Amino acid sequence: MRNPNELLDHQIELENSEMQAPSKIGDRSTSDVVVRLRTQDGRDDWLYCHSHILIEKCKYFADRLSDNWPTCQIIDSRNCVEVYCQESDFDHHVNVLRLLYVATDGLLNDMWHGVRNALGILQVAVDLGCPQIVTACVSYLEAVPWEEGEEEEIIRIIPNMGAEAEPILARLQPVNPSAILGIFLSAIRFATSSPSSSMADLKSSAQEQLEYMITEDDDAPILTADDEIKSEVKQCVKRLFSRFNNILEALLSEHEESISEEEKMQLFQSHLLDLSWACQILSKMEIMREFVSSWVDASDKIIKATEQSSRTTEIVEIKLKVIEVAAKVLEAIGYGTVILPTAKRLHLVKLWLPFARVTRPLIDSATTDDEGTMTFKPDGELWQSLESTFVSMILALPSGDQAEILTEWLENQHIHYPDLTEAFEVWCFRSKVAKRRLGL
Repeated sequence: MRNPNELLDHQIELENSEMQAPSKIGDRSTSDVVVRLRTQDGRDDWLYCHSHILIEKCKYFADRLSDNWPTCQIIDSRNCVEVYCQESDFDHHVNVLRLLYVATDGLLNDMWHGVRNALGILQVAVDLGCPQIVTACVSYLEAVPWEEGEEEEIIRIIPNMGAEAEPILARLQPVNPSAILGIFLSAIRFATSSPSSSMADLKSSAQEQLEYMITEDDDAPILTADDEIKSEVKQCVKRLFSRFNNILEALLSEHEESISEEEKMQLFQSHLLDLSWACQILSKMEIMREFVSSWVDASDKIIKATEQSSRTTEIVEIKLKVIEVAAKVLEAIGYGTVILPTAKRLHLVKLWLPFARVTRPLIDSATTDDEGTMTFKPDGELWQSLESTFVSMILALPSGDQAEILTEWLENQHIHYPDLTEAFEVWCFRSKVAKRRLGL
């Protein structure tokens, strides 16, 4: 048996261990204050809490439980604190009260259960003045990824919370112009570098984002193309076109080389895709002149390289891409964006008009397989736009050249496309009234 002194020591140890045991929310036997959560919809819950925790970690409860609160002398006013909230925020209030009982900051990181829940807790913690919870919640929201809907919610809520919540918005702040310029220049160099086929998706993504950066939609462009940007873009496209010319030479060369014909055509198609995208960028920046000049100089080789290939589906796709780029170039010439001498414009019409004429039925017949499924889909406005461009270019030529082109068109079996009826009508009218006009 233990002696009386030992029993007394054991009893003291038990009492000390009970005093050191952490308080738990909802423990009615040890609580000294009730938090009564109420909503306008009639919800009314009582939570048994401990005043020393509420006072230490929450300014709202510290004020409500202080001697300075107007109703502190009323019987039971310090034993029951009523908190009114919206029904949608009820669970967040309960969670905040539970978080007040978490002893260390590290444990808080595992308590949020998602971005939307953390946002609700943060709002309540800010309203009630719970700095420890606010800090931990901000750290969580600042660090985790957001879905699109969550990001919109953050943009709506966080700016009204003051400086303590500002770190959450760091990833949404406008970027320094020099940083924007740096990423644009790096992206344009990569997008026009013709990397290996394994990086095709990365290159495509870079091209898509570059176009987005300089496009004005509901928002202003991310950056405005100044002389430095335009100069770098032109240099990048110039290097791209130089590699394209090398591929043309290889395709037209009769010498045997280490690279196969199939690989050459794959490179040819890949560079055509890049050039088609480059047209979009150059057009938006209004710096098409050098590209147009390069394409015009290479036009004969491009058509020759394209026509000497077999008529597989891949070749049809290549011809479609050639037509798409040619259409953009001819449009810039036909509507006066880029000015060329008459001889060059006449040569381009005589070169690309027959190519477009025989390529369209080939592409139209190849866009569906035996089951009627689309194998690839051309731009719906491509052919109409190209036809209008040809009409515009023809009408800008001397009348004698117009007559030669229209004669060939009327005698051709592909008279349906391009339809030069408008050019024929204008030529007839001009020819009929020419002497009278010049006489006047």
